[in-house]
Amino acid sequence: MAKENYKIDKKKKQVFYILMLAILCWFIVAEIFGTNERDSSENVRDLTYHGTFTWEKSDGSTEQIEIPGIYDMAAGETMVLTTQLPTDYDAQTLMIRSSLQDVRFYVDGQLRVVYDTSDTRIAGKNSASRYVFCPTSVDDAGKEVRIELKTHTEKYAGVVNEVFCGDKAEIWEYIFDSYGLATIIAFFLLFAGIVTVIFSMALGLVYHVKFDMEYLGWCIIMAAGWMLGESKMRQLLVPNASVLSTLCFVIIMLCPLPIVYYIDSMQNGKHQKVFRWMEYVSVLNFAVCCVLHLTGVADFIETMPVAHAILGVTLVLVVATVCYDLHHGYIHKNRYVVPGLFVALLSVAVEAVSSYFVISIYGMFMGIGMIVLLFVNLVRTIRNVQNMENSRQRREMKKRRKQMEAMSLQLMQTLSTTIEAKDEYTRGHSHRVAEYSVLIAKELGWNQKELFNLRNAAHLHDIGKIGIPDTILNKPTKLTEEEYAVIKEHTVIGSEILKNITLIDHVIEVARHHHERYDGKGYPDGLKGEEIPLPARIVAVADSYDAMQSRRIYRNPLEAETIYKEISKNRGIQFDPEIADIFLKLLREERLVIGDGCIGIDEEYSMPDVEIEIGKFISDVMSTIRTQEDSEGFDFLTGLPMRNRGEKMAAQFMQRENGYLVFMDMDNLKKINDIYGHKAGDRALKMLGSLLLEFAQHSVVCRLGGDEFLMFVPEVSKEKITEIVSGIIEKFEEIKEEDLEIRYASISIGICETVKGDSFEECYSKADKALYYIKQNGKGDFFFYQQMESQQMTDYGTGKDLALIAKALRESGNYAGALELDYREFAKIYEYMNHLGERYKYQCYLVMVTMDTTPDYVMYIENIECALESMEQAIRQKIRKVDVCTRYSSMQYLIILFEADETQIPKVMDRIFMQYYKQYDKSNFIPKYEYVPIIENSKEKMEKNE
Repeated sequence: MAKENYKIDKKKKQVFYILMLAILCWFIVAEIFGTNERDSSENVRDLTYHGTFTWEKSDGSTEQIEIPGIYDMAAGETMVLTTQLPTDYDAQTLMIRSSLQDVRFYVDGQLRVVYDTSDTRIAGKNSASRYVFCPTSVDDAGKEVRIELKTHTEKYAGVVNEVFCGDKAEIWEYIFDSYGLATIIAFFLLFAGIVTVIFSMALGLVYHVKFDMEYLGWCIIMAAGWMLGESKMRQLLVPNASVLSTLCFVIIMLCPLPIVYYIDSMQNGKHQKVFRWMEYVSVLNFAVCCVLHLTGVADFIETMPVAHAILGVTLVLVVATVCYDLHHGYIHKNRYVVPGLFVALLSVAVEAVSSYFVISIYGMFMGIGMIVLLFVNLVRTIRNVQNMENSRQRREMKKRRKQMEAMSLQLMQTLSTTIEAKDEYTRGHSHRVAEYSVLIAKELGWNQKELFNLRNAAHLHDIGKIGIPDTILNKPTKLTEEEYAVIKEHTVIGSEILKNITLIDHVIEVARHHHERYDGKGYPDGLKGEEIPLPARIVAVADSYDAMQSRRIYRNPLEAETIYKEISKNRGIQFDPEIADIFLKLLREERLVIGDGCIGIDEEYSMPDVEIEIGKFISDVMSTIRTQEDSEGFDFLTGLPMRNRGEKMAAQFMQRENGYLVFMDMDNLKKINDIYGHKAGDRALKMLGSLLLEFAQHSVVCRLGGDEFLMFVPEVSKEKITEIVSGIIEKFEEIKEEDLEIRYASISIGICETVKGDSFEECYSKADKALYYIKQNGKGDFFFYQQMESQQMTDYGTGKDLALIAKALRESGNYAGALELDYREFAKIYEYMNHLGERYKYQCYLVMVTMDTTPDYVMYIENIECALESMEQAIRQKIRKVDVCTRYSSMQYLIILFEADETQIPKVMDRIFMQYYKQYDKSNFIPKYEYVPIIENSKEKMEKNE
């Protein structure tokens, strides 16, 4: 729609200009071929004096002459003209134009007017040309009028101009009608020249460039000055017409200077040496002529031919150099200025030649030529300014783009660094990986731009970790398979965040594929060999090296020799063999040094749409952060909201609707974890989470933590809530029968009926009491708090079913080694067994198992977790039920051997280690043990007391 409106506006504009052009043509044709109303005899009086003039010569003879005319007279002699006024003469004035002549008017023998500047002019021999008026009246009818003309210039000796009579205002009106257009053009050129000079100087200040329009402006000013000096009306323009007349000659002598400056600037100084000689000649001629004029040797009018010759040579040189440039193709952008230039030069030549004739053109040609030249140069200058502005804007845009690039890269690197700051052991990791990658790429002969892109891509290789929950990213204990799968997702998340970034080449490939292996066993896509992008293969080596030479929570930095062996061993397996060889060479030569310098961006590098890309990048990052926040608000294992989110939602629902607050607990979860491991317990929790999502649709449900869950079901009856919780319990019982490892699990539920507006804390406490009641009375069922209030049982809390309690204690206390005990709980058991030993003389031993590594092995988290899991299973299977074990540190376990024979301890530990080696077939982790008795002997006690 906008495009159609634009076309309509353009057509309207074209119609308007056609109409204006038609009106202009009509006006010109009407003025040319229409009736001359101004010259009509009815409206215009003839102002020419038609009397007869007699020339009274110096030898006493007389001659009747016609005026205007030129007669044979010597310079310095006075030409005397007489005429008899007619008897009907009634004009107010007589007028004759002086051509560098002194003029005297006598009427009836009386001197009436004198025009002679000998007393007022500074230098020179002649009075300036002007109109001389002699006042007359009707009383002068029939009287004799005598006119005396005198000049010291041969050119104007004997020149007699036309004589007019009539009203002085009418004479001036006639003069203006005849010559006013040239004066108007002169004023226009003067104004245009001044504006051009000022405009050019202003542009020069803005763009710090000298514009040739400034010199053209001076040319126009000089042309205007010459036209005003030669104007027939100059005595009306200034108080001292002689000075203005003298200015004409000065302009003619100096006008070659702005002409050569203008042409030389337009030609970019290609012919500067030639024009420089013309500058010297012009200035020298001006100096000489001024001296001659001031000393009275020769007036400017007498030396003018020399100035004209210099001007002519200048014009010839201009034409010659322009033609030379045209022929050789030097003038391309300025070619449309050439016609205007030739028109202007031709007009100057015509004006110079016309000055040698009595009737000159008085600047008409020059004015037209200058207007044409001014127009074409304005167009040219506007285009130049436009080009300069475009260039300036491009420079500014490039500068701004580079600033944006630097800021954007800094932003992305800062985000990457912020992710690393979560863990003190990985701080600075991305920066080091980027620098190591650049050192490898340099050896491959990459250019500066490629190195620049690789550095920034490597900086962002772990950006996807921003989408990994902190609970998993910073988990100090063993990761489950599900959690490890989430960790591996950081490569996919990173590539998704960077999908809109074209500012850095290969950044997506590096983020996605830096964990691929050369043998195809990497992730996320299982690429093999050269299927893996080369930048990702480079970063993979640099990433692994930095991981090996950095301190981790479970080990110190590896020695350079160990790292060298590890990379050599994985050459062609995990790493690209060529890149591995280059890296090993750098390692041997000790050239893996990170410098402070960085590779910049060359001017030629074009980075398109930076702001759009960074906007999308920030949007993707924020979206990922929000997704992470949302994911951190949910329990990863069960898929249910976490406590804060769930309790808040339940409290909000309770303020608006009636319903039931349901408090659930999974019984015997610890027993399942101790006997069958956390994987079995996780399966039970995950299954319950799925059941809650299935049965609690349109309800609020969350995991409070551990084995506790909360649910709020709005706007249901007691029968309906009973149906829901019964269905959950029954379905759970059905499913657990299919999984023997979770058969001990059951669900206990406490329920509190709520009314809109009830306090969440109070209802929560009531539901908890109902849950406590059901756990005390057999577990695996549900109970309403309102039932507790309605039952008037005096034995509540004291007359419990002893058999049920004993059964519950028996089932809850059936541990197999108590592995995964909290260390404080382990300490309490230790103290308890110490007291038993002292009382009953039992001898117990405390054993510490340490997982040590071989000196030349580089530890990876996958291998560590696998080894620790194998050791846990070995301990569970080979210690007795009366023994107790817990994990003491990331690489150590503590075991209490109850009533053990010290001589049998090595056999027990050998059985455990043999089972460990069966389950873990690698030799990179070597388990060791040491033990001490729990009960101190008497000698040790005495030494301690002393």
